[in-house]
Amino acid sequence: MTNLTRRGFALSGLALAAMGLARPTRAAAQPPLARVICDNDWSGDPDGLFQLAQHLLSPSIDVPLIVGSHLPGGWGSATSATEAVVEANALLRVMRREGSVPVVAGSELAIPARDAWQPSPATPAIVAEAMRADAPGPLVYCAGAGLTELALAWLAEPRIGPRLRLVWIGGNEHPGLAVPPPNPDPLEFNLSLDMIAAQVVFDESDIEVWQVPRDAYRQLLFSHAELAELAESGPLGRYLTGKVDGVEDVLRRMMPDRVFPRSETYVLGDSPLVTLSVLHSFFNADPASSFYDLRPTPRLNTDGSYTPNPQGRPMRVYTRIDTRLTFADMLAKFRAEDRRLAALR
Repeated sequence: MTNLTRRGFALSGLALAAMGLARPTRAAAQPPLARVICDNDWSGDPDGLFQLAQHLLSPSIDVPLIVGSHLPGGWGSATSATEAVVEANALLRVMRREGSVPVVAGSELAIPARDAWQPSPATPAIVAEAMRADAPGPLVYCAGAGLTELALAWLAEPRIGPRLRLVWIGGNEHPGLAVPPPNPDPLEFNLSLDMIAAQVVFDESDIEVWQVPRDAYRQLLFSHAELAELAESGPLGRYLTGKVDGVEDVLRRMMPDRVFPRSETYVLGDSPLVTLSVLHSFFNADPASSFYDLRPTPRLNTDGSYTPNPQGRPMRVYTRIDTRLTFADMLAKFRAEDRRLAALR
Protein backbone atom coordinates (compact mmCIF):
# COMPACT_ATOMS: atom_id res chain seq x y z
CA MET A 1 0.00 0.00 0.00
CA THR A 2 1.13 3.55 -0.66
CA ASN A 3 2.13 5.37 2.53
CA LEU A 4 0.45 8.76 2.18
CA THR A 5 2.01 11.61 4.15
CA ARG A 6 -0.02 14.74 4.87
CA ARG A 7 1.88 16.54 2.11
CA GLY A 8 1.27 13.65 -0.26
CA PHE A 9 -2.39 13.61 0.61
CA ALA A 10 -2.67 17.35 -0.08
CA LEU A 11 -0.86 16.99 -3.40
CA SER A 12 -3.10 14.11 -4.41
CA GLY A 13 -6.08 16.36 -3.64
CA LEU A 14 -4.70 19.02 -5.95
CA ALA A 15 -4.24 16.44 -8.68
CA LEU A 16 -7.82 15.26 -8.29
CA ALA A 17 -9.06 18.83 -8.38
CA ALA A 18 -7.17 19.40 -11.62
CA MET A 19 -9.01 16.42 -13.11
CA GLY A 20 -12.35 17.69 -11.81
CA LEU A 21 -12.67 14.80 -9.39
CA ALA A 22 -12.17 16.53 -6.06
CA ARG A 23 -15.05 16.98 -3.62
CA PRO A 24 -17.65 14.96 -5.53
CA THR A 25 -21.30 15.60 -4.88
CA ARG A 26 -22.93 13.05 -2.60
CA ALA A 27 -24.10 10.08 -4.64
CA ALA A 28 -27.61 8.81 -4.03
CA ALA A 29 -26.18 5.46 -2.91
CA GLN A 30 -23.87 7.07 -0.35
CA PRO A 31 -25.34 6.62 3.14
CA PRO A 32 -26.24 9.73 5.13
CA LEU A 33 -24.36 10.71 8.25
CA ALA A 34 -27.65 10.11 10.07
CA ARG A 35 -31.38 9.94 9.77
CA VAL A 36 -32.75 12.67 12.02
CA ILE A 37 -36.22 12.81 13.54
CA CYS A 38 -36.95 16.41 14.54
CA ASP A 39 -39.27 16.73 17.57
CA ASN A 40 -40.09 20.17 18.98
CA ASP A 41 -42.82 22.50 20.22
CA TRP A 42 -42.87 24.38 16.91
CA SER A 43 -45.78 26.57 18.06
CA GLY A 44 -43.78 27.87 21.04
CA ASP A 45 -40.35 29.51 21.16
CA PRO A 46 -39.32 30.14 17.52
CA ASP A 47 -35.76 28.95 18.15
CA GLY A 48 -37.01 25.52 17.12
CA LEU A 49 -37.96 26.80 13.67
CA PHE A 50 -34.40 28.08 13.16
CA GLN A 51 -33.15 24.60 14.09
CA LEU A 52 -35.65 22.86 11.80
CA ALA A 53 -34.74 25.03 8.81
CA GLN A 54 -31.02 24.37 9.37
CA HIS A 55 -31.64 20.62 9.66
CA LEU A 56 -33.67 20.59 6.44
CA LEU A 57 -30.86 22.43 4.63
CA SER A 58 -28.15 19.98 5.77
CA PRO A 59 -27.16 17.67 2.88
CA SER A 60 -25.31 15.13 5.04
CA ILE A 61 -28.48 13.91 6.78
CA ASP A 62 -31.95 12.69 5.90
CA VAL A 63 -34.99 13.95 7.81
CA PRO A 64 -37.66 11.22 7.57
CA LEU A 65 -40.09 12.62 10.16
CA ILE A 66 -41.04 15.86 11.94
CA VAL A 67 -42.97 15.60 15.23
CA GLY A 68 -44.97 18.41 16.82
CA SER A 69 -44.84 18.39 20.63
CA HIS A 70 -47.10 20.02 23.21
CA LEU A 71 -46.62 23.11 25.35
CA PRO A 72 -47.69 23.42 28.99
CA GLY A 73 -50.87 25.15 30.04
CA GLY A 74 -50.39 28.90 30.09
CA TRP A 75 -47.78 28.77 27.34
CA GLY A 76 -49.97 27.33 24.60
CA SER A 77 -53.49 26.29 23.80
CA ALA A 78 -55.09 22.91 24.49
CA THR A 79 -54.11 21.91 20.95
CA SER A 80 -50.50 23.12 20.93
CA ALA A 81 -49.16 19.88 19.38
CA THR A 82 -51.62 20.24 16.49
CA GLU A 83 -50.62 23.89 16.15
CA ALA A 84 -46.98 22.78 16.09
CA VAL A 85 -47.76 20.76 12.96
CA VAL A 86 -49.30 23.88 11.39
CA GLU A 87 -46.16 25.89 12.18
CA ALA A 88 -43.79 23.24 10.82
CA ASN A 89 -45.80 22.96 7.61
CA ALA A 90 -45.83 26.76 7.28
CA LEU A 91 -42.02 26.76 7.39
CA LEU A 92 -41.91 24.00 4.76
CA ARG A 93 -44.12 26.15 2.52
CA VAL A 94 -41.82 29.16 2.92
CA MET A 95 -38.93 26.90 1.88
CA ARG A 96 -40.97 25.50 -1.05
CA ARG A 97 -40.69 22.01 0.48
CA GLU A 98 -44.30 21.34 1.44
CA GLY A 99 -45.05 17.62 1.48
CA SER A 100 -41.36 16.66 1.39
CA VAL A 101 -41.30 15.37 4.98
CA PRO A 102 -44.18 13.82 6.98
CA VAL A 103 -45.23 16.06 9.87
CA VAL A 104 -47.23 14.42 12.67
CA ALA A 105 -48.68 15.70 15.93
CA GLY A 106 -47.79 14.20 19.25
CA SER A 107 -49.84 14.09 22.42
CA GLU A 108 -51.52 17.30 23.55
CA LEU A 109 -50.67 16.48 27.18
CA ALA A 110 -47.83 15.13 29.26
CA ILE A 111 -47.97 11.51 30.45
CA PRO A 112 -50.37 11.71 33.43
CA ALA A 113 -48.90 8.78 35.38
CA ARG A 114 -46.34 6.05 34.72
CA ASP A 115 -49.03 3.38 34.40
CA ALA A 116 -51.56 5.55 32.60
CA TRP A 117 -49.77 6.24 29.34
CA GLN A 118 -51.46 6.05 25.95
CA PRO A 119 -49.79 6.14 22.51
CA SER A 120 -50.05 9.42 20.67
CA PRO A 121 -50.68 9.95 16.95
CA ALA A 122 -46.89 10.20 16.50
CA THR A 123 -46.08 6.93 18.28
CA PRO A 124 -46.51 4.51 15.36
CA ALA A 125 -44.54 6.76 13.01
CA ILE A 126 -41.60 6.99 15.44
CA VAL A 127 -41.62 3.24 16.08
CA ALA A 128 -41.85 2.43 12.37
CA GLU A 129 -38.84 4.63 11.54
CA ALA A 130 -36.78 3.18 14.39
CA MET A 131 -37.57 -0.40 13.41
CA ARG A 132 -36.77 0.00 9.71
CA ALA A 133 -34.28 -2.59 8.56
CA ASP A 134 -33.69 -1.07 5.12
CA ALA A 135 -32.79 2.48 6.14
CA PRO A 136 -29.15 3.59 5.73
CA GLY A 137 -27.44 5.62 8.44
CA PRO A 138 -27.94 5.66 12.22
CA LEU A 139 -31.13 7.15 13.64
CA VAL A 140 -30.82 10.27 15.80
CA TYR A 141 -33.84 11.62 17.68
CA CYS A 142 -33.41 15.38 18.11
CA ALA A 143 -35.76 16.68 20.81
CA GLY A 144 -35.96 20.38 21.53
CA ALA A 145 -38.88 20.25 23.96
CA GLY A 146 -40.21 17.56 26.30
CA LEU A 147 -39.57 13.84 25.93
CA THR A 148 -43.22 12.76 25.80
CA GLU A 149 -43.14 11.37 22.28
CA LEU A 150 -39.91 9.41 22.59
CA ALA A 151 -41.00 7.95 25.95
CA LEU A 152 -44.36 6.89 24.50
CA ALA A 153 -42.65 5.27 21.53
CA TRP A 154 -40.27 3.33 23.80
CA LEU A 155 -43.12 2.24 26.09
CA ALA A 156 -45.05 1.03 23.06
CA GLU A 157 -42.02 -0.79 21.59
CA PRO A 158 -38.98 -1.11 23.88
CA ARG A 159 -36.95 -2.70 21.06
CA ILE A 160 -36.38 0.78 19.60
CA GLY A 161 -34.02 1.63 22.51
CA PRO A 162 -30.69 0.46 21.06
CA ARG A 163 -31.74 1.48 17.55
CA LEU A 164 -31.49 5.24 18.07
CA ARG A 165 -29.64 8.00 19.90
CA LEU A 166 -31.36 10.87 21.69
CA VAL A 167 -29.95 14.39 21.47
CA TRP A 168 -31.98 16.42 23.95
CA ILE A 169 -32.07 20.11 24.76
CA GLY A 170 -33.16 20.05 28.39
CA GLY A 171 -32.56 19.30 32.03
CA ASN A 172 -31.05 21.06 35.00
CA GLU A 173 -27.33 21.66 35.48
CA HIS A 174 -25.16 18.79 36.71
CA PRO A 175 -23.26 19.44 39.98
CA GLY A 176 -19.56 19.81 39.37
CA LEU A 177 -20.07 20.73 35.71
CA ALA A 178 -22.01 24.01 35.89
CA VAL A 179 -24.03 26.27 38.14
CA PRO A 180 -27.60 27.46 37.50
CA PRO A 181 -28.23 30.90 35.97
CA PRO A 182 -29.25 33.84 38.16
CA ASN A 183 -32.73 33.38 39.67
CA PRO A 184 -33.33 30.02 37.99
CA ASP A 185 -36.63 28.23 37.71
CA PRO A 186 -36.43 25.12 39.91
CA LEU A 187 -37.11 22.89 36.90
CA GLU A 188 -35.58 23.59 33.51
CA PHE A 189 -38.40 24.37 31.07
CA ASN A 190 -38.18 21.35 28.75
CA LEU A 191 -37.83 18.98 31.69
CA SER A 192 -40.92 20.51 33.28
CA LEU A 193 -42.96 19.72 30.16
CA ASP A 194 -43.09 16.02 31.11
CA MET A 195 -41.13 14.79 34.11
CA ILE A 196 -42.53 11.26 33.86
CA ALA A 197 -41.40 10.98 30.23
CA ALA A 198 -37.90 12.19 31.11
CA GLN A 199 -37.69 9.66 33.95
CA VAL A 200 -38.80 6.88 31.61
CA VAL A 201 -36.02 7.76 29.16
CA PHE A 202 -33.31 8.26 31.78
CA ASP A 203 -34.22 5.64 34.39
CA GLU A 204 -35.90 2.82 32.47
CA SER A 205 -34.96 2.86 28.81
CA ASP A 206 -31.75 1.73 27.13
CA ILE A 207 -31.67 4.76 24.81
CA GLU A 208 -28.28 6.43 24.43
CA VAL A 209 -28.56 10.05 25.64
CA TRP A 210 -26.59 13.09 24.54
CA GLN A 211 -27.88 15.83 26.83
CA VAL A 212 -27.53 19.59 26.34
CA PRO A 213 -28.63 20.93 29.73
CA ARG A 214 -29.68 24.48 30.50
CA ASP A 215 -26.16 25.79 31.16
CA ALA A 216 -25.02 24.59 27.72
CA TYR A 217 -27.92 25.64 25.53
CA ARG A 218 -27.93 29.13 27.09
CA GLN A 219 -24.57 29.65 25.36
CA LEU A 220 -26.33 29.96 21.99
CA LEU A 221 -26.74 33.73 22.09
CA PHE A 222 -27.54 35.40 18.77
CA SER A 223 -27.61 39.18 18.65
CA HIS A 224 -30.54 41.31 17.55
CA ALA A 225 -28.16 43.08 15.19
CA GLU A 226 -27.48 39.72 13.51
CA LEU A 227 -31.22 39.00 13.38
CA ALA A 228 -31.84 42.34 11.67
CA GLU A 229 -29.16 41.48 9.12
CA LEU A 230 -30.66 38.02 8.56
CA ALA A 231 -34.07 39.57 7.91
CA GLU A 232 -32.59 41.28 4.84
CA SER A 233 -31.40 38.03 3.24
CA GLY A 234 -34.72 36.99 1.74
CA PRO A 235 -37.97 35.09 2.41
CA LEU A 236 -36.57 32.53 4.86
CA GLY A 237 -34.57 35.03 6.90
CA ARG A 238 -37.52 37.41 6.96
CA TYR A 239 -39.92 34.68 8.05
CA LEU A 240 -37.75 33.37 10.88
CA THR A 241 -36.81 36.77 12.29
CA GLY A 242 -40.45 37.79 12.10
CA LYS A 243 -41.26 34.91 14.42
CA VAL A 244 -38.83 36.33 17.00
CA ASP A 245 -40.38 39.80 16.84
CA GLY A 246 -42.79 40.26 19.69
CA VAL A 247 -41.61 37.31 21.82
CA GLU A 248 -40.46 39.63 24.59
CA ASP A 249 -43.83 41.38 24.60
CA VAL A 250 -45.57 38.03 24.98
CA LEU A 251 -43.33 37.13 27.92
CA ARG A 252 -43.98 40.46 29.59
CA ARG A 253 -47.74 39.90 29.31
CA MET A 254 -47.44 36.37 30.71
CA MET A 255 -45.18 37.43 33.58
CA PRO A 256 -46.17 41.02 34.38
CA ASP A 257 -44.40 41.02 37.76
CA ARG A 258 -41.05 39.97 36.36
CA VAL A 259 -38.50 42.63 35.45
CA PHE A 260 -36.91 42.14 32.03
CA PRO A 261 -33.91 44.40 31.35
CA ARG A 262 -33.23 45.57 27.84
CA SER A 263 -31.36 42.90 25.91
CA GLU A 264 -29.46 42.71 22.64
CA THR A 265 -29.50 38.92 22.29
CA TYR A 266 -31.89 36.05 21.69
CA VAL A 267 -31.14 32.48 22.76
CA LEU A 268 -31.35 30.09 19.81
CA GLY A 269 -31.14 27.28 22.33
CA ASP A 270 -32.30 24.48 20.05
CA SER A 271 -29.49 24.99 17.54
CA PRO A 272 -27.13 22.52 19.30
CA LEU A 273 -29.41 19.80 17.90
CA VAL A 274 -27.88 20.64 14.52
CA THR A 275 -24.34 20.91 15.86
CA LEU A 276 -24.47 17.47 17.45
CA SER A 277 -26.29 15.61 14.67
CA VAL A 278 -24.90 17.28 11.54
CA LEU A 279 -21.66 19.21 12.06
CA HIS A 280 -19.30 16.26 12.49
CA SER A 281 -15.66 15.88 11.58
CA PHE A 282 -14.91 13.98 8.36
CA PHE A 283 -12.38 11.57 9.91
CA ASN A 284 -13.62 9.81 13.06
CA ALA A 285 -17.03 11.40 12.58
CA ASP A 286 -18.06 13.24 15.74
CA PRO A 287 -19.08 16.80 16.76
CA ALA A 288 -15.45 17.23 17.70
CA SER A 289 -15.45 20.98 18.40
CA SER A 290 -18.02 20.77 21.21
CA PHE A 291 -17.07 19.53 24.67
CA TYR A 292 -18.83 16.99 26.86
CA ASP A 293 -18.46 14.97 30.04
CA LEU A 294 -18.92 11.21 29.68
CA ARG A 295 -20.63 9.62 32.68
CA PRO A 296 -23.05 6.83 33.60
CA THR A 297 -26.63 7.93 33.01
CA PRO A 298 -27.87 9.13 36.41
CA ARG A 299 -31.31 8.63 37.87
CA LEU A 300 -33.51 11.66 37.40
CA ASN A 301 -35.33 13.00 40.45
CA THR A 302 -38.65 14.85 40.45
CA ASP A 303 -36.96 18.06 41.60
CA GLY A 304 -34.71 18.03 38.53
CA SER A 305 -31.63 16.83 40.39
CA TYR A 306 -29.62 13.73 39.54
CA THR A 307 -28.72 10.70 41.62
CA PRO A 308 -25.48 9.03 40.47
CA ASN A 309 -25.98 5.55 39.05
CA PRO A 310 -22.61 3.83 38.53
CA GLN A 311 -24.32 0.99 36.63
CA GLY A 312 -26.03 3.38 34.23
CA ARG A 313 -25.30 3.25 30.50
CA PRO A 314 -22.79 5.86 29.27
CA MET A 315 -24.22 9.26 28.35
CA ARG A 316 -22.74 12.52 27.13
CA VAL A 317 -23.47 15.72 29.07
CA TYR A 318 -22.45 18.60 26.82
CA THR A 319 -20.76 21.48 28.60
CA ARG A 320 -19.72 23.69 25.68
CA ILE A 321 -21.19 24.04 22.20
CA ASP A 322 -19.23 25.39 19.26
CA THR A 323 -21.39 28.46 18.69
CA ARG A 324 -19.15 29.87 15.95
CA LEU A 325 -19.51 26.78 13.80
CA THR A 326 -23.22 26.45 14.56
CA PHE A 327 -24.18 30.00 13.61
CA ALA A 328 -21.75 30.35 10.70
CA ASP A 329 -23.23 27.20 9.18
CA MET A 330 -26.77 28.41 9.87
CA LEU A 331 -26.26 31.80 8.25
CA ALA A 332 -24.48 30.36 5.20
CA LYS A 333 -27.27 27.85 4.62
CA PHE A 334 -30.05 30.40 5.16
CA ARG A 335 -28.47 32.90 2.77
CA ALA A 336 -27.95 30.21 0.12
CA GLU A 337 -31.57 29.12 0.55
CA ASP A 338 -32.80 32.70 0.19
CA ARG A 339 -30.83 33.02 -3.05
CA ARG A 340 -32.44 29.79 -4.26
CA LEU A 341 -35.91 31.02 -3.32
CA ALA A 342 -35.30 34.37 -5.03
CA ALA A 343 -34.32 32.53 -8.23
CA LEU A 344 -37.63 30.63 -8.18
CA ARG A 345 -39.73 33.78 -8.36
